[in-house]
Amino acid sequence: MNIAARPEARTQRASGPASSRKPKTSLRQRIWRERWAYTFIVPGALFFLVFAYVPMLGNVIAFQQYSPFRGFAGSPFVGFANFTVLFEDPAVLNALENTLIIAVLQLLFAFPAPIALALLLNSLLSDRVKRMVQTVVYLPYFLSWVIVISVWQQVLGGGGLVAGLLDGWGVSGFDAMTNADTFKLLVVAQVVWKDCGWGTIIFFAAIAGIPNDRYEAAAIDGATPWQRTWHITLPALVPVATLLLILNIGSILTVGFEQLLLQQPMVGAEASEVLDTFVYFRGVLGGQWGIATAAGLLKGVIGTILVLAANRFAKRLGGEGIF
Repeated sequence: MNIAARPEARTQRASGPASSRKPKTSLRQRIWRERWAYTFIVPGALFFLVFAYVPMLGNVIAFQQYSPFRGFAGSPFVGFANFTVLFEDPAVLNALENTLIIAVLQLLFAFPAPIALALLLNSLLSDRVKRMVQTVVYLPYFLSWVIVISVWQQVLGGGGLVAGLLDGWGVSGFDAMTNADTFKLLVVAQVVWKDCGWGTIIFFAAIAGIPNDRYEAAAIDGATPWQRTWHITLPALVPVATLLLILNIGSILTVGFEQLLLQQPMVGAEASEVLDTFVYFRGVLGGQWGIATAAGLLKGVIGTILVLAANRFAKRLGGEGIF
């Protein structure tokens, strides 16, 4: 009886797990099952499709002698002729040099500024003072560049507050807004003043996620406030800072079109011309659509390469990267 029963037991054990397996569902079935979740993705997907991916088809202009009256189909194909003209144009080299200088200065000064401000505000003991300071430093972000430059003109311009004070002390001729030699530093200072407060929001969120028991344990062990910041707070900010740094490197050649366009008449194109303003003047105003598109396409390719390189470098250092 036992020998005869063994095949049946084996059959039952073999058929048991198979009968408990769930049938596989297709991709269409899974999408239909989660259809209400996908509806929240549709608006964002349509936004990027219409305003980001579809306009990329217009990069074909970089390889054409494009005319708006002829359209894409009627404009003759010229291959890489626009890129040849682009690399031989001295204005492009000047714009690229100014762009890289401003971008590097922003990475050195404007990028770490929100981190430093977040650490400084986090060290304040009074929550009331902390909220008041946060409100004050957030406000410039909501001002347009037209207002920001007007405010700086009233303070640092030739007829501004600082110039008036220096005139009273016997020092005349001060005008930081028209000084081409210090213009790039002025641009970075404007970016720090306008965006630094808003950038602290992300780092405040990262600091808020640090468990308090780490600080309490470090304080019990005799760690000073600076040691707690260096060994607890800063390591917690590294993943967020790495992510933002990689994204900023990807847009390193985009240094502020409106900000520089508004100030270019005051300092001249030699000091303020960047790739974005070059594309505007050559393409929109000058009608050289092919050269302007070639410059924009080149900027996008360089940005993509920099993002991939920065992401790979971050992973080699032990970070997570962005993908």
